[in-house]
Amino acid sequence: MKIILLSDVKNVGKKGQICEVADGYARNFLIRNKLAVPASSQSQAILEEQNQKKLDDESKAIEEANVLKEQLSKVTVVLTLKTGDKGRVFGKIASKQIAEELLKQHKLSIDKRKIQESDPINAVGMYVLKIDLHRTVVGELKVQVKGV
Repeated sequence: MKIILLSDVKNVGKKGQICEVADGYARNFLIRNKLAVPASSQSQAILEEQNQKKLDDESKAIEEANVLKEQLSKVTVVLTLKTGDKGRVFGKIASKQIAEELLKQHKLSIDKRKIQESDPINAVGMYVLKIDLHRTVVGELKVQVKGV
């Protein structure tokens, strides 16, 4: 029996796939537990429509990420750290502070978890951070740290 999977099923296939399985397995387990539906022309049309919508949403998300990447490349976030004598720094700057200052200074909102910090920012200077905007789009943000 041909079925369309509504969720991932181990040893059968992934969500949205059209699979051929035994009639009893399809009727008694997959369809009864709402893991699949019989593959009719109507259900295949719905599946194609859902796949097309998913592709459209994905391309829109990539487009928005590219726009945000372009905006981030033009801005520099300025942060201050408390410094002692001889330029010694107290504390460090976290990704949460960077995200808050980016929102406050430039009205750009990003999630703090998307900021990739390779090394902790605990010295005065200029840093370039990578930001995951999408699975395929990585932006860069310049952060300038000044001492007080």
